[in-house]
Amino acid sequence: MVKSRAAAALAVAVLLLSACGSGGSETPSAQNSSQPRTLKLWHYESAEGAMGKAWAEAIKKFEASHPNVKIKFEAKGFEQIQKTASMVLNSDEAPDIMEYNKGNATAGLLSKQGLLTDLSEEAAKRGWDKLLPGGLQTTAKYDDRGVMGSGKWYGVPNYGEFVMVYYNKDLFDKHKVQVPTTFEQFTAAMDTFVKAGVTPLGTAGAEYPAQQIFYQLALTKAQKPWLEAFQSYKGKVDFHGPEFTYGADTFADWVKKGYIAKNSSGLKAEDMGVAFMNGKFPMMISGSWWYGRFASEIKKFEWGHFLFPGATMSPGSSGNLWVVPEKSENKDLAYDFIDITMSKDIQNLLGNSGGVPVAADPAAITDAKSKELIESFNKLTSQDGLAFYPDWPAPGYYDVLVAGIQNLINGSKAPAAVLDEIAKPYEDNLADIGN
Repeated sequence: MVKSRAAAALAVAVLLLSACGSGGSETPSAQNSSQPRTLKLWHYESAEGAMGKAWAEAIKKFEASHPNVKIKFEAKGFEQIQKTASMVLNSDEAPDIMEYNKGNATAGLLSKQGLLTDLSEEAAKRGWDKLLPGGLQTTAKYDDRGVMGSGKWYGVPNYGEFVMVYYNKDLFDKHKVQVPTTFEQFTAAMDTFVKAGVTPLGTAGAEYPAQQIFYQLALTKAQKPWLEAFQSYKGKVDFHGPEFTYGADTFADWVKKGYIAKNSSGLKAEDMGVAFMNGKFPMMISGSWWYGRFASEIKKFEWGHFLFPGATMSPGSSGNLWVVPEKSENKDLAYDFIDITMSKDIQNLLGNSGGVPVAADPAAITDAKSKELIESFNKLTSQDGLAFYPDWPAPGYYDVLVAGIQNLINGSKAPAAVLDEIAKPYEDNLADIGN
């Protein structure tokens, strides 16, 4: 997980890296084969998002440099892959390469199950280890227990991400609300919207967004030792300690105060994003993965973002991973595709489309919105502020958190009871891995 100075290295890597990617060099088998081949690729990025645009261009470049190969791309949903990966990768239906969520509960679990290819040799040979120094390698490597941060390479991240507060500038102006710089100003702004009959925060309880708000609130009371205990098992986590207690109590209080709508319990992330793009909510707390899509699709109002007020840490990390299933029949082609996504052309496109690249040419990032995003990421990482995500520590923990936070939104369980529910699977996992 986050180690001392690791996040600072991540910040430097985002824009200051000027080393070139290997640019999609072909392996001998790919160059010499005269037989048509197919590379089966899965990812779950929106076509209008920064990563979606970058990967679409990477597919074009790959096929241009591999004339006997066609990429068979299948768009998958995040939830779909999250729930079925172990089963699919253990079958003949496995793709040759796919995007997968990073962390102990996801990529770490698959690596421990023997379902992912060890990429260590390729990472050294193709220079991925040079393009991804320090903290960027944290989510790429997993030990024999499936715990991230050391061991073998089982994935390659090629962008950064973090959670922020998106806001509708027009609604802020209409209600005479200033961009908050403290937590007290933030809650005062939400009070202003509530008094005007406007729900301040758009969110989604049926998927990841609501649990990230709960985690962000806990992080406002957290220090590094607590984070390392929770994410890296370096110490005991008290689920009824000040961090999670504050997160659960405050989240429940926000629902009671009308900051969060009770009907958000059944909403999905896409519902939340579309509602924000339609101007329904003044604010939305979510990740940088929305940034490029908002830049492309929001036409009717001005929008911006700010880091969560009153916190030095926020959910975030290097981005999702390219992984190569152990059952892939075209591993050489999969490595070539990863190479292309790490090339300067694709990284620059990613950066100018609202993403956070890891190997772009700084001078090539000319889009004003993109520069704002990367500046915020650098500010967060310069204070060692990437706190990963709350569902990472244990397999199946994502669903546990979804259910727990839905109970907070519905008011069907008290915060203390919810904390009991999310504590047990975490502690069971520690027992399973011998901690």
